[in-house]
Amino acid sequence: MGIATSILIETRLNRTGQSRAYIAGTRARVLDIYAMHELQGLSPDEIVDSQPHLTLSQVHAALAHHFANREEIVRQFREEDDLARRFRTLTGPGPMEAKLQGSEIPRDTLPS
Repeated sequence: MGIATSILIETRLNRTGQSRAYIAGTRARVLDIYAMHELQGLSPDEIVDSQPHLTLSQVHAALAHHFANREEIVRQFREEDDLARRFRTLTGPGPMEAKLQGSEIPRDTLPS
């Protein structure tokens, strides 16, 4: 990691104890910036517009960190995506997904 990037990016443990890269002083994960840029097709300026608490230099540092550690970031993304899929399989669609599919689940009905 370069000097400027190491000032703007920090590695900390997430809620489940996994080491993740964050934009220093924020709760914004490098993984989320990667997803906005690579998967949603947002430019760095568009990311800043959608996340006004971030600066353009912070977004560029997150992207630089991603490109320097691409395999690790993609692995983390796949792990989280797999976890979400398993959870969705166990619990069924969430309220928004059900509503979009036209099969809204009453709030007081939870799968057992």
